[in-house]
Amino acid sequence: MSSTALKSDEPTVKNKKIPVVAIAGATGAVGVEIMQCLEQRKFPLSELRLLASARSAGKTMKFRGKDVVVQELTDESLKGVDIALFSAGGAQSKRFGPAAVKAGAVVVDNSSAFRMDPNTPLVVPEINSAALATHNGIIANPNCVAIVAATPLWPLHQKKRIARITMATYQAASGAGAAAMEELSESTKAFLEGRKFEPKVLPHPYAFNVFSHNTRVDPETGYNEEETKVMQETRKIFGEPNLRVTATCVRVPVLRAHCIALNIEFEEAMSVAEARAILANAPGVRVVDELERNYFPMPVDASGKDEILVGRLRKDVSDPTGKTLALFVAGDQLRKGAALNAVQIAEKLLG
Repeated sequence: MSSTALKSDEPTVKNKKIPVVAIAGATGAVGVEIMQCLEQRKFPLSELRLLASARSAGKTMKFRGKDVVVQELTDESLKGVDIALFSAGGAQSKRFGPAAVKAGAVVVDNSSAFRMDPNTPLVVPEINSAALATHNGIIANPNCVAIVAATPLWPLHQKKRIARITMATYQAASGAGAAAMEELSESTKAFLEGRKFEPKVLPHPYAFNVFSHNTRVDPETGYNEEETKVMQETRKIFGEPNLRVTATCVRVPVLRAHCIALNIEFEEAMSVAEARAILANAPGVRVVDELERNYFPMPVDASGKDEILVGRLRKDVSDPTGKTLALFVAGDQLRKGAALNAVQIAEKLLG
C-alpha cells in the first residue's frame, strides 16, 4: 500500500478498468462525506487519492480501516486519476478541473463553476442520467437545494406537468461547510452561557436566529445568488428552460439537512392521493406524512439519510381548480444534496 493512497486488488467490474478515484477537497465537510459514501456503497476503486490544500497535506484519514495520507492538490497529484470528485470550491474547480480532464480523468464537480455551462451536464441520476452521455470530461453536481427539491418533484412532473414552483427554504449550516457548522455550535454554546460571540464565518448571529441566505443580492431582481442558482438549475435539470420557478432561501440554526416548503401548480388537477402514490414509488424518496401524529419531514430524521423525506401533502385551498398542491421536504445537504449525488454519478459512469 502506498503511503499516500489506498490501493486495492479488486477485480474489474463489468469488464471495465477499476478506476483510480481522487477526492479534491477531501478534508472539507462534503469531501469527508464523499469518502464515507464511497466506503458505505462499496464503490469499486483500485486507488483512492485524498487531495486538499497545502496546509492539509500530510494529514491522515481513515478509509476502509486504513490510513490514507492527504496530498496537496496539484497538477501532478491528478496524473493517473480516472474519476475526480471535486469539492474544493469554485476557484479550485476552475483551476484544476480542466487539468484533471487533460490528465485523463472525468470530473464530477460539486461547485457552481460549471453548472450553467451549456456544454456541461447538470445531473441528478434519478432524473437525467442520460445527460452523462454528452459530457466533455466535466459533470456538474447541482446546488443542494435544487437536488433536494427536484428529486421528489420530477416523478410528479412526469405524471402531470408542473407549470409553476414556489419554494421557501430552511437551510442548515452544513450548506456553508464545516466552519459554519462549528460556528453554529460555538455561538449556541456562547448564547446559552450568556457570553458574547462575534460571527466570523457568517454575517449575522446564527444561534437562535434566522436570516436571508448569505449570498450577494442582485439589486435589479432582489434575488440573492442562492435563489437564482436554484431557479436556473431546476430548469436545466428538468430540461424546461421556461419553467416558472421562484425561491426564497433562508438560513436556519440547524446543523444538517435542508428543508423546503414547496407550492406546486400543475397544468391539470392532481389529487393528494395520486401524488402520494407517485412519491411512494419514487426513487430516492421516502414519504413521511402522518397526519394523526402531526409527524412530517424534519432535519433530525433526514440527517445522515440518503432519501429525501416528503410530507405535508395537501391541496392548496387558495386554488379552486385543484391544480396546486403544497408539500414539505427534508434532505441531508451533505448526503443527497452533495456527496451522495456525486458518488451516484460516478456509479453511473462505471455502468
